[in-house]
Amino acid sequence: MARQSGRRIGFLKPVGPKPSTLRGRDVDKDVALVAQVFRLEDDLGLMSPVVLHAATTRQVIDGVIHPEALLDSIVLAAEQLSRSCDLLVIEGAGHAGVGAAVGLSNARVARMLGAPLLLVTGGGVGSVIDQVVMNLALCRAEGSEVRLVLANKLQADKRERTLDYLQRAFRHESFAVGASFNYSPILANPTLNRIGRILNVPLLGNQNEGTRIVHHIQLGASAAQRVADLLQESTLLLVTSSRDELLVMLANLYQIPEYKAKLAGLVIPGTSPISKITQQILDGSNIPYLRTHRTTADVFTIISEDVTKINAEDTHKISLIQALAESGEEIDCGWIDRLFRPGGGS
Repeated sequence: MARQSGRRIGFLKPVGPKPSTLRGRDVDKDVALVAQVFRLEDDLGLMSPVVLHAATTRQVIDGVIHPEALLDSIVLAAEQLSRSCDLLVIEGAGHAGVGAAVGLSNARVARMLGAPLLLVTGGGVGSVIDQVVMNLALCRAEGSEVRLVLANKLQADKRERTLDYLQRAFRHESFAVGASFNYSPILANPTLNRIGRILNVPLLGNQNEGTRIVHHIQLGASAAQRVADLLQESTLLLVTSSRDELLVMLANLYQIPEYKAKLAGLVIPGTSPISKITQQILDGSNIPYLRTHRTTADVFTIISEDVTKINAEDTHKISLIQALAESGEEIDCGWIDRLFRPGGGS
């Protein structure tokens, strides 16, 4: 949306807690996403100046790495990007205190860069107020300016009421309170490829279904007919490797259009090998599946606790976000733009 105004736009994630590799460089995962979607790969060396690895926190505390040196690299990257940009979007990592372990909390970095803050919250009331108050305390202690609190993932039928309560709760504050996108299962739920990544196993069977979104996760623990009866739209079934009769039935159901819409795929956990004939039936059916030797309980916990992140291959999700933004029905990008122009917060 900013690009449509004709301005040159840059992106910076000062502290990257989730390392990734793009074009041979260590960068944060969000930097890799933005660089690929918006074709900013030429700026990779500046977009992710500090990437936190497993040992980084200990190295800072041990004095091997100095926080001042990390901060210098962030400030330098921001200065260099600003020379070629009319607008620099700076993304924090989590809440205002993330990065404090290495002396680079979001609140401190924002102050050092002179960047006003937009706090993105959930779509509730009480929990959102509590979280904003906690974040505000650190921002004020560091001397950084919060200019906008933006509620995201709002329940559509409660949108206006939720926004009204949040605006009244913060009516004496200097920052604005606005609303962003409504909650969307398409955006919130993982794809098969995402689940494969978090389980660290490849997607087998129909790999073209990797971008299919999983809306429900069920355990295939009951009788085969009962499992079939309980299937919902785009269900991922966890079926242990010893349940030959269930695996065979699901592989056959996948050939029926009515059930193919319900069966997103399978995760097959367990240490027992899949029998030879069951494996042949699975492969012949082309049903998408993930095979892991973890326990069913471990797999269910890992999937349930995962906070889904969008990546550059999630073209359907990215297109939806862009369409929602451009429609202006849920988020007023022009208003946000005006708030963050110089002097916009006064």
